[in-house]
Amino acid sequence: MRIGGFGGVAGLAAYLRDREINFLIDATHPYAAQISFNAAEAAKECNLPFLMLVRPPWQKQEGDRWIEVESNEAAAIVLSKQAKRVFLTIGRQELAAYADLNDIWFLMRTIDPPTSGALVPNGKLLLDRGPFTLENEQKLLIEYQIDAIASKNSGGDATYAKIVAARELGIPVVMVQRKPQPAVEQVVDVERAIEWLLNQLQLVNG
Repeated sequence: MRIGGFGGVAGLAAYLRDREINFLIDATHPYAAQISFNAAEAAKECNLPFLMLVRPPWQKQEGDRWIEVESNEAAAIVLSKQAKRVFLTIGRQELAAYADLNDIWFLMRTIDPPTSGALVPNGKLLLDRGPFTLENEQKLLIEYQIDAIASKNSGGDATYAKIVAARELGIPVVMVQRKPQPAVEQVVDVERAIEWLLNQLQLVNG
């Protein structure tokens, strides 16, 4: 197991060769686009079979009031025109994009605290990790009088309750879309990733 960065494409390729890796599966966060592109390029450079395990994004349902944008900067512009109390769930590394919105109070939920000296919007910081229940998300939105949510379209079940809560309470969600991903083979769950790996092993072993 390795924790930490690889130093771009060259560093990852060197690691793959040094450890004599035979297959590469990218299971990083859907918004870690640069890492995925680096992994795809390194796999190509090393001539390795490569697979991406990608959670499907949430799909807009009837009753959802989504405003879909391409970036956190675009989300900040939308919020500046229509919100006063925002539930911000975009991760600690993206908080700076909202730091200049002084007329908005933010309830910010992150897994880890912002780094020392990071730009942070006005408001309250909650440190918590999902999964979250629908009941608790509804209570949170009502207690803090939230009138808009800013979220990444991360997919999965762990944080989807806030989307359902917003739908039921009629709260708009400014949804930051995913960036483009490498044009490579993808699967949506671990079972399919294991199936892919077994097939690759069978090809190698004949």
